[in-house]
Amino acid sequence: MYRFILSFVLCVLSTAALAQDRRPSHCIALADATPGVEYLHKAAFGDPLDEFTVRLNYIAHATFLIETPGGLSAATDYTGFLGITDHVPTVVTMNRAHESHWTSSPDPRIPYVLPGWGPGEEGIEHNLDLKEMLVRNVSTDIRSQFDDGVLKNGNSIFVFEVGGLCIGHLGHLHHEPDAAQYAALGRMDVVMAPVDGGLTLDRPAMIRVLKRIRASIVIPMHWFGGLNLDAFLIEMAQDFDIQRAEDPFIEVSLRSLPSTPTIVVIQPRFLREDRE
Repeated sequence: MYRFILSFVLCVLSTAALAQDRRPSHCIALADATPGVEYLHKAAFGDPLDEFTVRLNYIAHATFLIETPGGLSAATDYTGFLGITDHVPTVVTMNRAHESHWTSSPDPRIPYVLPGWGPGEEGIEHNLDLKEMLVRNVSTDIRSQFDDGVLKNGNSIFVFEVGGLCIGHLGHLHHEPDAAQYAALGRMDVVMAPVDGGLTLDRPAMIRVLKRIRASIVIPMHWFGGLNLDAFLIEMAQDFDIQRAEDPFIEVSLRSLPSTPTIVVIQPRFLREDRE
C-alpha cells in the first residue's frame, strides 16, 4: 500500500510540494505486461494528476517536461526556455552534442542541474533520488571533429523512474548502445527518441534500437519537419501501432500502458500559464 510521505518537505523546491514514496519500477527486473487501456486524457500543464500518473509535455525539439502527482518536474535537454511561464523545474538534464540541447546559464532557482557529460572522456554518473522520482543516466559516445571522430562518454541517455514507470530520453544519440548499455537502461515503458535520421542515429539504426528496447510507448522527437517524421512512421508501422495525441502532452500510468507497442505522435508546444 503506497501513501504520501507527509513529514518530508523538499526545501529546495520553489514550491512547497510534498514528495511521495516512489512506486518501484521494473526498469531492470522484467515484469508481466499490463493490458492496455485508453491513456490520452484531457488535462493541461500544472493541473493535478492522479496517483502514479505521469504527464509528459512535449515542449520543443528534444525538450519535455515530466510532471508527477507530488509536484516534481523534470525538463529534458533543457535549453533555458520552456515557454511563457515562470515554472521552475525540480531537475533539468542537458546534453552537449549541440547547443540546442543545453544551456550555459540555467535558471539559478533550479535545484538540480544534471549535465550529460563530464570532463574529458570520463563521462559522468547521476543517481538522483528525489523519493517520488529517481533520475539516472547511461553515458554514450558522440561524434566529434576531434578525438578520432568520437568523443567517449560525451552525452547521456537519461532515465526517470517514477510512478512505477521507467521513462527514457535518448537525447542526441549517435551510436547504437552496446550490451552493457542496454542492460543499464533496463526495461523501458516510455522512450523519447530522436528520429531526424541523420544528425543523430540514421533511421535504420534508430529503428533497430527502438525494436530492441520495445517500450510500450515511443514518442518521436527531434524530427525537423513532417517528412522525417512520416518516413519514420512508415517504417515503424509494421511493428508498432501509431496514434496521434490531440494535445501537446499525454498522461501515462502503469495501468494505462498499451498492450501493443505504440508510437504516440505529439506536436510540441511551449508552455503557457495564461491558457483558457
